[in-house]
Amino acid sequence: MASHFSGALQLTDLDDFIGPSQDCIKPIKVEKKPGKSTAKIRIEDDGNYFQVNQDGGAQKLEKAKITLNDCLACSGCVTSAESVLITQQSHEEIFKVLKSNKNADPSQQKLVVVSVSPQSLASLAARYDLTMEETAKKLTGFLKNIGVHYVFDTAFSRNFSLLESQREFLQRFRRQSEDKKALPMLASACPGWICYAEKTHGSFIIPYISTTKSPQQVMGSLVKDFFAKEKNLTPDQIYHATVMPCYDKKLEASRSDFFNKEYETREVDCVITSGEIVRMLEHEGVSLSDLNPATLDTKFSNLFEEELLSHSGGGSGGYLEHIYRHAARELFGIEVTEVTYKPLKNKDFQEVTLEKDGKILLQFALAYGFRNIQNLVQKLKRGKSTYHYVEVMACPSGCLNGGGQIRAEGDANKDLLQRVEKLYHSLRTEDPDKNHSVAELYQRWLDGKAENVLHTQYHAVEKMNTGFSIKW
Repeated sequence: MASHFSGALQLTDLDDFIGPSQDCIKPIKVEKKPGKSTAKIRIEDDGNYFQVNQDGGAQKLEKAKITLNDCLACSGCVTSAESVLITQQSHEEIFKVLKSNKNADPSQQKLVVVSVSPQSLASLAARYDLTMEETAKKLTGFLKNIGVHYVFDTAFSRNFSLLESQREFLQRFRRQSEDKKALPMLASACPGWICYAEKTHGSFIIPYISTTKSPQQVMGSLVKDFFAKEKNLTPDQIYHATVMPCYDKKLEASRSDFFNKEYETREVDCVITSGEIVRMLEHEGVSLSDLNPATLDTKFSNLFEEELLSHSGGGSGGYLEHIYRHAARELFGIEVTEVTYKPLKNKDFQEVTLEKDGKILLQFALAYGFRNIQNLVQKLKRGKSTYHYVEVMACPSGCLNGGGQIRAEGDANKDLLQRVEKLYHSLRTEDPDKNHSVAELYQRWLDGKAENVLHTQYHAVEKMNTGFSIKW
């Protein structure tokens, strides 16, 4: 498994994934000498690049090496090709930790926690023809059998992300008259979108992005802070892995913002995808459907007795619907019983509008896939956006179709995605503000410090000077 990319960025269909068989190619860096115009670049049929000087002479250029920090996370290689992932972000690393625990002195062993996303549960349930509850119990049994101590559910930490997003939106809405970049508020749960925004639109777009942490990173804080203290452990004595539908979550976990310098540990030590769970099962020579179930850990799981609970709205977390309903009630005293979506150019760009007496009070949208994201950003830059909030996701069809989900061949993948969506929406939903465990943690864990613990910041990244003019 390679620890860096090689090659150059191939810009194909920006509304879809670059297939694993295709190269990720970063544009060649050309040093511009003072007083001289930039050289022209010629691309040969074999993919080699040549710098063509004004005198007609040509010089072959070396392809640039790409690290995770260079990557644009353009919904291409990082979301679909395993070869780009750093060693610490793989299922092999979990096996190493579990093996080390078995051989180590008890005082040197780490407490191993795995937090599973509901989108990954749905993907696994579709793959093995199980219900969501059966999948959760059998996956818990499998993980505990190989040495994991606790298995949690990131639908639980998503409660915090939704509640903080609701509060942040109200604050932004109320200050929009004095802050031109308070609205639209753009969702922050998708790391592919965040990476793209930081590296292509930098300081322009960052003020619009919600500062609320994603469910993965909220769970990271919960496990390495509150849970660690409960267990009388330091954060570095816990190994925390997550199971996610998306390779970009590995990038998110690796961000310096989520690194504890005092204990030299990440909030999330390792991210594995739904597909990697299948490979772990194959490594152990078992099928999920044949495994014995285990009791779910109720500490940080969205459960009523043993029934799994989810949230209303789409398969990317339901941010739009929760914020929309909350804002309608808190700002205008309107109880929204049903959210009506209006598709625009395609199913991945839809609007939701709240009107009263012919006046638009709220206008929300969801924008999935990079073509729709680009259109959204261009509207913002031209001052033509009328939205108050946009649920932005890098993957077409959102998180249920993430690059790390289990795939089928050809047209069968569409049928598989439909099954995944049906399974995901089969769970009973609960409003986050009605979860008593969450309310208790706001008191016991977050009293007066929710702003620091549950929020983050973004960083504009200087663009690399290239021989190409790439318009994003």
